[in-house]
Amino acid sequence: MENVLKVPTMAELFAAGKQPEVLFWVGCAGSFDDRAKKITKAFVKILNKANVTFAVLGTEESCTGDPAKRAGNEFLFQMQAVTNIEVMNSYGIKKVVTACPHCFNTLKNEYPGLGGTYEVVHHTQFLKDLVSEGRITLEGGKYKGKRVTYHDPCYLGRANSIYEAPRDLIKKLDAELVEMKSCRKKGLCCGAGGAQMFKEAEKGDKEVNIERTEQALETKPEIIAAACPFCNTMITDGVKNKEKEASVGVMDIAELIASAQDL
Repeated sequence: MENVLKVPTMAELFAAGKQPEVLFWVGCAGSFDDRAKKITKAFVKILNKANVTFAVLGTEESCTGDPAKRAGNEFLFQMQAVTNIEVMNSYGIKKVVTACPHCFNTLKNEYPGLGGTYEVVHHTQFLKDLVSEGRITLEGGKYKGKRVTYHDPCYLGRANSIYEAPRDLIKKLDAELVEMKSCRKKGLCCGAGGAQMFKEAEKGDKEVNIERTEQALETKPEIIAAACPFCNTMITDGVKNKEKEASVGVMDIAELIASAQDL
């Protein structure tokens, strides 16, 4: 029974009179997208390994409202947000971690104005803290010397200035971090932000995700590391378009760490 994932819900813990260290906000992609579910599982395995007490909202979690807001439907956004805030406040949630920069940005920067104030951290920050507190150790055996390039998600990098945590984790895996020509503050969007994920492309010469994937492939990487489920999808599609999926992996930071630990 070793491989059974322990994922308690807030309702279960609350009924038992317990409060977790952190609420893990899974997000729509992490809940429903087959590829992103693997990121969710990898992160949960790390949380369990580090003995972090956490819970998810389960069926009580609904979309943060990011796509609605970005697409201009403020009314729908506020309805979705207030529903979530009522649930979170009823449980007395203090700290939230999420593997989705869109959820992260919305929960952190937009929920306080609607009555939902929490300490919100992205999973790369949380993982870095676990490493610095000695709750997980990173021996990069599997990734030692591997060429890894890191794509900055817009809502993590330019919107919230989180550049170092994911890079520190890659370096701690003893991988060789190679930067793309457009990185950090000059990072290029994967093409999915602002609810673009859910609509057809407009007329133009080239898809944004192809342009970004070309920049990544210029670094001759063995792995393109991402920290966002949308970015992961767009760059995976780009790598397939270039017929490089046999030689170049696209992995979330949590997956790199879980895989290095053989979780």
